[in-house]
Amino acid sequence: MIKRVTILLSLLLLGSVFLHMVVNYAPRTGLNPISEHYVTAGPDELGAANIVTAVLVTYRGLDTLGEVAVLFISAAGVGLLLRRRVGETEEEGPSRRASSELVQTAVHFLLPLIFVLGIYVFINGHLTPGGGFQGGAVLASGIMLLLLADPDTRLNHGIVRLLESFSGFGYVVVGVLGLILAGGFLDNRFLDLGSFGELLSAGAMPIIYIFIGLKVGTELSAVLERMKD
Repeated sequence: MIKRVTILLSLLLLGSVFLHMVVNYAPRTGLNPISEHYVTAGPDELGAANIVTAVLVTYRGLDTLGEVAVLFISAAGVGLLLRRRVGETEEEGPSRRASSELVQTAVHFLLPLIFVLGIYVFINGHLTPGGGFQGGAVLASGIMLLLLADPDTRLNHGIVRLLESFSGFGYVVVGVLGLILAGGFLDNRFLDLGSFGELLSAGAMPIIYIFIGLKVGTELSAVLERMKD
């Protein structure tokens, strides 16, 4: 009886909170001061046509660093949990059934196109919708397609580790250069902003997104291969 009364009171209290929110809801008619500064001053300050990526890379650069760190920890956790012990080998038996020859041929035709699209997305992140995380996810989707077509495919872990380490180190180096030569960590203005709307513009932002795209792509690809096993 007491349990039911407690549940009923909790539901009534929760309902009153939502009722207050609905009754007193008023749509926002303007931007708050911080958002207004981002929208109005962002293109001139950072030279990026895509203000969303400008906010994520520079104004909220430390948050993006945290997101990259979370992805790294997740990938490391998957690798730790699904790793093979020293001396352990795969169980003997027939190889996993691969897709038909037609599907494998189509995958090898599509894979370069997917990689080109992913590179395009993160290189042009300061100009068009996209960025490092989105482009890296596109790269990883190509690897996933390859693994689905041929489950016995193995990634070259040496190259994966090299790309992941290089991109992570480069990302931190660019961030520190912004701290030393400009106004803060990941400040893209230590390089010339160039002409607004051009590919080589927005200072170091394209370089930052190249590093993020490579890091996200390699880490997600490694996770996909580990989960395949």
